[in-house]
Amino acid sequence: KSFANALRAALREDPDVILVGELRDLETIQLALTAAETGHLVFGTLHTSGAPNTINRIIDVFPPEQQGQVRSQISQSLRMVMTQKLFRKIGGGRVAAFEVMVCNPAVRNLIRENKIFQIESIMQTARADGMITMDAAIQQLAGQVSPEDLAG
Repeated sequence: KSFANALRAALREDPDVILVGELRDLETIQLALTAAETGHLVFGTLHTSGAPNTINRIIDVFPPEQQGQVRSQISQSLRMVMTQKLFRKIGGGRVAAFEVMVCNPAVRNLIRENKIFQIESIMQTARADGMITMDAAIQQLAGQVSPEDLAG
């Protein structure tokens, strides 16, 4: 009947991996964080435009008095955020651009200190860690996607 109820039921089965179709309410997000903290690999979806926005959206669901604790939880348990954006390919079909944010020590520190707005600059300089910004991912699609689609 709800993602939260399904997640609670799944946790009773002692899974190794959990997929939450959508992290849309406080209770579901809270349960997903708890599951991640207790050693489960949790995948979840959220409709946002980028990694920093994803983190902010999760934190903003909580009341202000809980947000510091939630930032701490996220900084300890989050491993990666991927964002995808679909584009029409020249000649038909679609191709995806992927933004990847890996939670390295610098990103964890920015989350903990509520400096999420600085994460994109870390992503721009941490290609060796596997990170890529959406802008860089979109640039890689040049030639596959019309310039108008890339610009807009």
